[in-house]
Amino acid sequence: MRIKATESTLLIIDIQERLLPAILDSDSMIEHAAWLQQIARRVSVPTLLTEQYSKGLGPTAAILREGVAAESILEKMEFSSAADGELFKRPGGDRKQFVICGCETHVCVMQTVLDLLAHGSQVFVVEEAVSSRRASDKELALQRMRQAGAQIVSREMVAFEWMERAGTELFKSISREFIR
Repeated sequence: MRIKATESTLLIIDIQERLLPAILDSDSMIEHAAWLQQIARRVSVPTLLTEQYSKGLGPTAAILREGVAAESILEKMEFSSAADGELFKRPGGDRKQFVICGCETHVCVMQTVLDLLAHGSQVFVVEEAVSSRRASDKELALQRMRQAGAQIVSREMVAFEWMERAGTELFKSISREFIR
């Protein structure tokens, strides 16, 4: 199955300021998520952000929060972003495909992915845009999500599938600005 811009939502899970110092390669994870978010905007893919207990963990990193409407930010206490069904009521939450970035891979990301799969969604986890405190937890979570039916992908896989074809003005501008 291919990732379609018209059928997918970018879901950025709990990339929050106070959590980041404990996360492996957090700067790289944020950079990859922001890169994908910028492309999502260009191809009209909605972005949803979740924040786990923002009172304690702070807001989403500023670079990711910029330009995101309040109704596209979901405050939560459950580890899974899809546990209470509120996610599906947000702009883009009714689409059948979810492209996932976030932390922690083995907790909130994985539980969200498992619930989305149980809901019947198609799920694509962007390997370089997820992280945990320990590399081993990330790797185990990626294995488990793959076994459960999620597709583990790279950011470029997502971008090229969203664009679908070369030769368009969109392709040319995204290639110039983002593909190196």
